[in-house]
Amino acid sequence: MIFKHRKKYIPIKPKEAPDVKKDLWQKCPECGKLIYEGKLKENLKICPNCEYHFRLTTKEWIDIIADPGSFEELDANIFSADPLGFKGPKTYSEKLDEEIKKTGLNEALSYGRAIIGKCPAVLSILDSNFIMGSMGSVVGEKFVRACELAMLEKKPIVSVSGGGGGARMYEGVFSLMQMVKTSQVVGKMKQSKTLYVSILTDPTMGGVAASFAFLGDILLAEPKALIGFAGPRVIEQTIKQKLPPGFQKSEFLFEHGMLDAVVSRNQLKATLIKILSIFASSQ
Repeated sequence: MIFKHRKKYIPIKPKEAPDVKKDLWQKCPECGKLIYEGKLKENLKICPNCEYHFRLTTKEWIDIIADPGSFEELDANIFSADPLGFKGPKTYSEKLDEEIKKTGLNEALSYGRAIIGKCPAVLSILDSNFIMGSMGSVVGEKFVRACELAMLEKKPIVSVSGGGGGARMYEGVFSLMQMVKTSQVVGKMKQSKTLYVSILTDPTMGGVAASFAFLGDILLAEPKALIGFAGPRVIEQTIKQKLPPGFQKSEFLFEHGMLDAVVSRNQLKATLIKILSIFASSQ
């Protein structure tokens, strides 16, 4: 009898799929490449492939601009009211509660005293993560208080603008009033010769751009930031014309004399220190 030796196949369990956490990777919206979150943070959230500048939170801006431990926030506990009793799928109060939980901020704008390269200053930051950095009563009020503090203490003010939401519709005309209010206080700063450095980030649009963001003595912008009033798509639909390449990007505005400089984030603090030290020595 001939015996056939059958091969024994030992079942091998497939290797378990590696647990890859999605929050460890970010996809660059500019070049589409995946970036390790740790590497992105080390690079100040600048894409190492195309130098796209990811949007930052208020805390991240403070860490980049202010000397360690020097930022002293003021008026942190001012909250927006609901003057219109806004009705919709969600009330304004419910929307605010959601934004507070999401961002850890009480409002879109934060300000306080800071030291920037040993230069005392007032630092104001408008965070686009909070209702897209739209201008409500508290945003306008806190910016005015920041400017008044700068004038009172004879310090320069550095303002970071990141908002594309325009006037906050939930507050109606109270929101629109903030454009006038903030523009007026900038006029007072010019009369008192208080230095105002405005940093424009992606995006700086709508009511923010049409008021205090564009009124700085020195206008700096991050690379490839979208800056303007109405967006390119709205403009094209209105004028029925094709806009030139790069229209409303910071490089385009710089070439046309609308900005003083386009500064990469990793060079921003050094640039601010140079500006503040020059003006401090001239006083």
